[in-house]
Amino acid sequence: MSPVNTPLVNRPAASRVGTWVCAVLLAVGNAVGGFVTVTAYVAGPAGPWDGEGVTHVRVAAGLGVGVAVLVLLLTLLFVKAEWLRSRWWYAIPVLLGGAALVRLTVFPPSA
Repeated sequence: MSPVNTPLVNRPAASRVGTWVCAVLLAVGNAVGGFVTVTAYVAGPAGPWDGEGVTHVRVAAGLGVGVAVLVLLLTLLFVKAEWLRSRWWYAIPVLLGGAALVRLTVFPPSA
């Protein structure tokens, strides 16, 4: 039986530790991306004179897209290396990156 199809109980302890480390790294990365993306939606200019508020929203949304791409690349690495076996890990950074991209393009802040 190959190591890919073995149950979690029969997998070596190092492999289980690797799975937990990868899961924690992705959870932290997704939490950071979620925080930045929510900040991009919550923050906004105070009025037509507030160009600095517009810049803050754009920076937050750009960081949200960047963090989502980084987490998506890490997810690709971890799933391909079979440290994580489920493909649902791809959904979170894709949704967060899409939401940040929508904030940049469809709902841009207006000063």
